[in-house]
Amino acid sequence: MSQNQLQSGTSAAIPVNEVYWSLVAKADKKFSKIRNLPYYQRTRYDTYFYKVFKVYTELWKFQQENRQKLVEGGLKRWEIGEIASRIGHLYFGQYMRASEASYLSECYIFYEAILTREYFKDGMHQDLNLASKQLRFLARFLTVCLVLNRREIVYQLLNQLKVFLDECRRTFQETDFKEWKLVLQDIAKFLKEDTAFLNIRPLRYSVVLDLHPDHIPQVTSAKKKLRLRDALLCSYRINEVKFSELNLDTLRMLQCLEWEPSGSFYQLNIPSSSGTGSSSSQNGSSGSSRVNRDITDHTLPPNPRKAILSRPSATRFLAVLGSICEELPSDGVLLIYISASGYNVHDQSSPFENENSIDSIDNMNRDFEFRLTNIDCGPTSVTVNEYDTATNSGSTANCLVIAPPHGQSGTNCIYPSDILPFTRRPLFLIIDSENSKGFMKISGSEKGEHAALLLSPTKSLPFPNSESLRQSSGSLFTSFLTAPLQTFILFLGFGGSDTEELYRKTENLFQSLLMKCGLSLALSDDLDPVWSQVLTDPFLRRLLLRFIFCRSLLSLYNPSSGKMEYQPECLPALPEVASPMSISCQRMVFQLASVLGVTERFTFSETAMHPEDGETISLGNLQLVP
Repeated sequence: MSQNQLQSGTSAAIPVNEVYWSLVAKADKKFSKIRNLPYYQRTRYDTYFYKVFKVYTELWKFQQENRQKLVEGGLKRWEIGEIASRIGHLYFGQYMRASEASYLSECYIFYEAILTREYFKDGMHQDLNLASKQLRFLARFLTVCLVLNRREIVYQLLNQLKVFLDECRRTFQETDFKEWKLVLQDIAKFLKEDTAFLNIRPLRYSVVLDLHPDHIPQVTSAKKKLRLRDALLCSYRINEVKFSELNLDTLRMLQCLEWEPSGSFYQLNIPSSSGTGSSSSQNGSSGSSRVNRDITDHTLPPNPRKAILSRPSATRFLAVLGSICEELPSDGVLLIYISASGYNVHDQSSPFENENSIDSIDNMNRDFEFRLTNIDCGPTSVTVNEYDTATNSGSTANCLVIAPPHGQSGTNCIYPSDILPFTRRPLFLIIDSENSKGFMKISGSEKGEHAALLLSPTKSLPFPNSESLRQSSGSLFTSFLTAPLQTFILFLGFGGSDTEELYRKTENLFQSLLMKCGLSLALSDDLDPVWSQVLTDPFLRRLLLRFIFCRSLLSLYNPSSGKMEYQPECLPALPEVASPMSISCQRMVFQLASVLGVTERFTFSETAMHPEDGETISLGNLQLVP
């Protein structure tokens, strides 16, 4: 039924309620068809989503124009909130498919309006179903704000979730909300580990803080220039800190591969509307107070599209990878990021053998949380019994464990040979695992295009006072790639109020050092074509420069110097100017260490410790936190 038909039908005295509920039924039917569609294979399903958006636009506009009559006819506020929640859910799903910031912004606007206008308030203390809707809404809004890095709103939502959950447990049976207590614990753990200092500057690419794409040095030796068009992000570790589909590593990498929006989310101030809502615009917010709809800087390329896989089977991982490769543009490169535990049959233990019953229950609870907050996803197959199964067999050597064990051994593992068929397209691989070096065999065995590989150390040095080598706060390698300067400061043991002061002192120096490193690479005569063809892409260039810094740091750091298990690797090899022992890389680390006053913790050559002509080094006298 088109809008014109609706208008003519209304004029013919068809009851408003009848028209409204027919639209609701139509919207529900279309929503049920797309709720389980995957986030990959985007072009195949675009038409479906445009049709669903169209009918929900008609429904939302109709209820706004006829709000008073509908309310008099029995329409409840929570039913309006349910429509707004679904529209927000659709926008977030489309953001996950297209990675367009405008969709994420629209999702935030609808969710913020639901929260401000308290659509679910009436009756939620008497109706268990309404209480559950409010809890699911708060959990979804938390996820959106985490992706947007709106931490002040996240903490407000967390507090509201705590208060409302306590009220529900007093009003209803406590057993009805037992699982939500675990959800609350998970988000609290997430925020505890993902500290404010690590987010002191946007993880996204900012044209204000990072080098503008127009100013990136050109590589004259490049025969072709590729752009990062798509990314496949997959992360799974035992005891990981996780909320919804996102753990810390995945969230950081997702943000690292996007532009920082040119608009400001911090100017939102949507007031509560009147009962009729007549002053609201189509999206549910006041026209004068809503955020700028067009937050995209059209002078910048679009965000790379991203597919995020949480605990996939190997077959699903490969199916998604194949679909993305099929859609990859001719000038595109695909980034594959896998952060996962390694498993080698030469070790006599599986990564799951030491997992106790508490860990198993913890992971099962996170799976429940995933299903609660993602109603558009089908049921997952993870059960507590899967965590009791060891993958100790001869067929699982040097692989990555991307999901809990389930069924036949190897169905949760990715091998280097699994990636080879997809090297017919340009790939940029980031492997963060104890078994990362096993993927070196991909280089030289490609089927068409040579792949670029960034491989983590096989062992990670702990942060000070840490109890394990693998922190629940995420991977050290991924942390260096996404928030290098913050990680450097924390890695050296600084803490408390010193950290922000140190960051401010070293930020400009760090950026200038990376720019100098990037220029040296671009001018190098022996830069491999694999790197030259991606070095003008802002996202890949930034990742590569941060990798060079990370490798130089760990190579010069006394506890890890000369120990290859603590050194990351890249293939093909970079020019000598980017090697850890080159004078330029040593000077990069030395200058930062000098400002922090920790040069004695590194081993530098005499030449590296003497500044070049016209170069000065500022020494600091700040002390480590005991």
